[in-house]
Amino acid sequence: MFPVLLVTGPRQVGKTTLLQKLMSPERKYVTLDDPDIRYLAKNDPALFMQRYTPPVLIDEIQYATELLPYIKMSADRYGRKGDFWLTGSQVFRLMKNVSESLAGRVGVVNLLGLSDAEIYGYESVPYTTDAERLMRRTAEVKERGLNEIYARIFKGSMPALHAAEIDWESYYRSYVETYLQRDIRDLSQVADEMQFYNFMTVAAAHTSKPVVYEELAAAVGVSAPTAKKWLSLLVSSHIIALVRPYSNNVLKRVVKMQLMHFLDTGLAAYLLKWGNPEALERGIMSGAFFESYVFSEIYKSYLNAGKEPPLYYYRDKDKKEIDILLYQNGTIFPIEIKKSASPGKSAIKNFSVLTPLDTPERFGGMAELKVEIGPGNVICMAKDLLPIDAKNWYVPAWLI
Repeated sequence: MFPVLLVTGPRQVGKTTLLQKLMSPERKYVTLDDPDIRYLAKNDPALFMQRYTPPVLIDEIQYATELLPYIKMSADRYGRKGDFWLTGSQVFRLMKNVSESLAGRVGVVNLLGLSDAEIYGYESVPYTTDAERLMRRTAEVKERGLNEIYARIFKGSMPALHAAEIDWESYYRSYVETYLQRDIRDLSQVADEMQFYNFMTVAAAHTSKPVVYEELAAAVGVSAPTAKKWLSLLVSSHIIALVRPYSNNVLKRVVKMQLMHFLDTGLAAYLLKWGNPEALERGIMSGAFFESYVFSEIYKSYLNAGKEPPLYYYRDKDKKEIDILLYQNGTIFPIEIKKSASPGKSAIKNFSVLTPLDTPERFGGMAELKVEIGPGNVICMAKDLLPIDAKNWYVPAWLI
C-alpha cells in the first residue's frame, strides 16, 4: 500500500526478526547499528542510497534520519510499494522526522511484546465483549489457573524469554541498561540516568493508577513538568500506555486524569524487585499487575490487527470506576477487571452510570452523537464463561 513500511516498538520485541522472516531473496538488509555504515548514512546519504538500493530493509533508522529525505525522493520517483522497510526503537526521536519527511508515503506498524495468542498458539483477534465470540473461543483456548497466569504476568512479554531458558533477572537488567544507555542518555530531557531509572520504578509502582504528575515528581525529586516529559518518553518508547478518560455532556463529574498501564508486566516486576510469581501474586500489587496484564492483552489484540486500540476508562469524583470502555461504531462496551474467582454482581454496579442518552464530547470529534451501551464483561479468575445477567458476562482471564 505504501512505498515505505516502518515497524516501531520497544527494543528486543522482534521487529527485525519478523521482517527478516518475510524478506524475499532480492531484498538487501543493512543495520545502522554498525558504526561504519551509520557514518556513511549520516555523512553521505546519497552514496548510501546508491550502495543499498531498494528493495531494502534498513534496521534502526533513527540513527541516521538524514536518509529520510532521500528515501522520500526515491519513493516519489519510482512509487513502488514496499521498496523500503524500516525499523526503529527510539520512537520519540524518530516519528517527528518521519512525519515531516514521509507524510503520505509510509505505513507505520507498532509491534509490542508477545501476546498470549502468540505465546500459546491460538488466533489473535481484536477483543470484543460479544458472548457468542467468547463461547466459540472456549473451544480454542486452553484453560489456565491462577499460578499459570501469574507465572505469565511475572515472566513478561519479551520474545527472548519465551524462546529459550534465559535468566529472567539478568535479561531485564541488561534490557534496562540498554534502554538507559542507548535511548535515554543522549536526550536533552534526561540529565541523570539514575534519576530516570528511579522514575521508571515509581511509574511501575503506579501501574493501573491515574496519573498525578505532582505525585510522580515528588517521589523522584523532580519538577512536575519534568515528570510529564519523562512520562512522555516512556509512552513514546512503548514502555507504558496512557488511557484517556471517558467524558460526555451528561456526566459532568468525571475526572480528567489519564490512567497508566505498564505494557510489559515482567519489566514492571523487575523494576519493583519482585523475586518470583508466587510473591507477586500474594503481594500488595497483585491486583494492579492483573489489571495491567488484562489491559495490555486487549491493547495488543488491536495493535496486532493493525487497528488503533479504542480504549478508554471511566472514573468520577464519587470514585465510581470502570476499568476499560471499548468504543466502537457508536457503542460503548464496559469491562471491569477483578482478581477474584467470584466477583459477584456488585462488579457491574458502576455500569449503570452509562446510559444511551450520553453524548460524548470527544471520540474523534463526534459531538452530539448518541451512544448506545453494549454488553459488558467482568474479566476475572472464574473457571468458566458465565452470564451475570441478560447482558453481562464473567470472562475467565485465560480466555482473553
